Amino acid sequence: MFVYLYKRLLVSIPTLIAISIVVFGILAIAPGDPMGEFATNPSITPEVREQIRRSLGLDDPVYIRYSKWAIAFFSGNMGYSFLSQSPVSTLILQRLPVTLLIVGAAYIVGVAIAFPLGVISALKRYSWFDRIVTTFAFFWFSIPTFFTGLLFIIVFSVWLNWLPFIYTSTLAVTDWRSFFAQIEQSIMPVFVLGLYQAALLMRFVRSSVLEQLQQPYVRTAYAKGLPEYRVILGHVIRNALIPVLTLVAIDIPAVFTGALVTEQVFRVPGIGALLVESIYRGDTPVVMAIAFIYAILIVVFNLMADLLYAVLDPRVQYDR
Repeated sequence: MFVYLYKRLLVSIPTLIAISIVVFGILAIAPGDPMGEFATNPSITPEVREQIRRSLGLDDPVYIRYSKWAIAFFSGNMGYSFLSQSPVSTLILQRLPVTLLIVGAAYIVGVAIAFPLGVISALKRYSWFDRIVTTFAFFWFSIPTFFTGLLFIIVFSVWLNWLPFIYTSTLAVTDWRSFFAQIEQSIMPVFVLGLYQAALLMRFVRSSVLEQLQQPYVRTAYAKGLPEYRVILGHVIRNALIPVLTLVAIDIPAVFTGALVTEQVFRVPGIGALLVESIYRGDTPVVMAIAFIYAILIVVFNLMADLLYAVLDPRVQYDR
């Protein structure tokens, strides 16, 4: 196990360095100027803009700017925003609680719906329940989240007037009334993302369980007289979780970066909205920090998924 972990870390470090170089290079050649917003301000002369550009290091060659960013990032300093001059870490930490609340809750809702429905659908293959569940999964996965978000707003906010359609970022939870107001404004974005995630996971869970049900070890377990619940819980689901685990491990880092489209639809001030705003305004330090943290999380959670394979399947040996 430790030998495998050591080898994976040796591969992961160059991978992350290559990702950072590619992302930084794309941002460097992308159109847009962080100082463009100052051009419309008559109180800031071209000489002052040039001084600001030099102070931010924007006139340095790309490789020098990348070297400065990499040294600062790996020393724990994410830099400062070009536009607000606030520490990037502060901007991310300000948006992180909202993102974890909305996207994290949506992911929990999606997993809680997908796993039981996917397993039952596979066990009752071709039944009316299976047809309803698979139709729901196909339908909800085929519709983009921006459309379902607008549909939810029309139905639950405009027609029924049950839920607010704009997320109020200034709402402070101080009593039960504000607590329930926070829940009300979170319901629609959470379920828009959660149902989409459930539709995606449900298809994989169903397919994985069906594949395991056809294996010889399942027939052997039934032939030995094991009750159905022990065969399903102790053998089928455990083995079916192995391919699903990879998908879950890849999706979990998305909880950090937020849901770009859904946050824009409901005006949720999360990290996804911060990323879109920073890309639009050419705020390279913020974009680099969010993109690279996302890359780190992808590598870490994929490594965790690989290590969990040995727990779910004892036949997996990493030290060989």
